[in-house]
Amino acid sequence: MISGPVVGGRSAKLQEDYQSSIDLLRKETGKTIRFQRATDYAAVIEGQRSGKVDIALYGALSYLVARTSGVRATAVAAALAEKGGSPGYRSYGVVKTGSPIHDLAGFKGKKVCLVDPNSTSGYLYPRAGLIDAGVNPDSEITAVLAGTHDASALGVAKGQCDAGFAYDAMVDKKLIEKGQLKAGELTTVWKSGLIPGSPIAISDDLDPALKDKIAKVIQEHMNIDYLESHGFCTPGKCMVDESGDWGFVKVADTFFDPVRHVCEVTKAKSCTAAE
Repeated sequence: MISGPVVGGRSAKLQEDYQSSIDLLRKETGKTIRFQRATDYAAVIEGQRSGKVDIALYGALSYLVARTSGVRATAVAAALAEKGGSPGYRSYGVVKTGSPIHDLAGFKGKKVCLVDPNSTSGYLYPRAGLIDAGVNPDSEITAVLAGTHDASALGVAKGQCDAGFAYDAMVDKKLIEKGQLKAGELTTVWKSGLIPGSPIAISDDLDPALKDKIAKVIQEHMNIDYLESHGFCTPGKCMVDESGDWGFVKVADTFFDPVRHVCEVTKAKSCTAAE
């Protein structure tokens, strides 16, 4: 079983976005694959802890939470937005265009949309950014946990929050393509440093030979080029995941050390336990 990410959208649409990757795994491993969208990051973690989920798509923070809380799973690959690029992305701090807020310092005293306590780009890195800007995220903002990245960004656009955070592609591309946000409707006033790309983690309790086989398929074949050239999807319309990434590349657990460092700096409770 694969547990899907918590980035927003309908379950049926997520299934469609991941179908080519599911078909790839099914064909090249010979195993039955069942895809399930998780309600939140804690559900992904508990799914792997209970043994109900063999392959999980995490954010970097939720993966570290899983590891530190004793979940027996290891990251084997991370999402890559563009072929030849670096496996990473950024968190955006956004306001409605025309807002008098021009930087994170301006978030002080405001209602701010965040995603989920176990979200890397929607919670952890925003907290670090606010601290760097001299704003105490625990006492100097009114935090609204929107639950998903699209809900956070749209909460700002609809005036439900004065400011908010979401990952880069959600603001720059996805909501605009869906017609839920107009180009220029939001202004980005802050961008984080590069965040390690979202990992795929495989249960350590799987048969070692099967685990290695799955890892190799993900690392070498789960990308747009391979999926298109081998008939898993229509060229020009191929999706490897919900975020529109090019594919996945091999990484080791140490790849996520920068997130561990941010956890040390922020002392965020969500770094040590799912909330």
